[in-house]
Amino acid sequence: MKKLFSLLFIAFLSANVVAQTTWKADKAHSQVSFGITHLGISEVEGLFNEFDATIESSEEDFSDAKYIVDINVPSINTGVEMRDDHLRNADFFDAEKYPKMTFVSTSSEKVGEGKYKVTGDLTFHGVTKPVSLDVWHRGTITNRNGELVSGFAISGDVSRSEFNLGPDFPEAVLSDKVVIDVDAEFKKS
Repeated sequence: MKKLFSLLFIAFLSANVVAQTTWKADKAHSQVSFGITHLGISEVEGLFNEFDATIESSEEDFSDAKYIVDINVPSINTGVEMRDDHLRNADFFDAEKYPKMTFVSTSSEKVGEGKYKVTGDLTFHGVTKPVSLDVWHRGTITNRNGELVSGFAISGDVSRSEFNLGPDFPEAVLSDKVVIDVDAEFKKS
């Protein structure tokens, strides 16, 4: 009886491991963007051109998903080269010293149909802080190449002062709140 229980337990664990699915961001159909208020009157937006993102889940509805995002900070792009160079320097991201930004989720709570509150650790500029993001799973389809593709909208905000980003620029110049928006398609690996 003990052997049978052991075999069933191993089979159960194996089934759960096999059921784990990895999804990789389709970079041609994904973007990681941000926005910040300048002088209290306008929104400056930008994006990071180089990133990798992965979702691991064993549930079809992504209710147990783990999100992992790696961003190449020097790839920042606001459409103005002089501003991008300034954002890369020590006044802001100090991209030479801190070239990577990462987010690794620690929990995911279903809050509605296809909607989740995802909490995780965001690391950049030498600081790691917990952040919560709103995730909307827009659905899963089979594309014309026969691949499974899932779409996600991820949003939230962070405090730049908590990451010591641009400490010499008061809130009257740049808002403390930085809005994060990710719109991405993920292909099943």
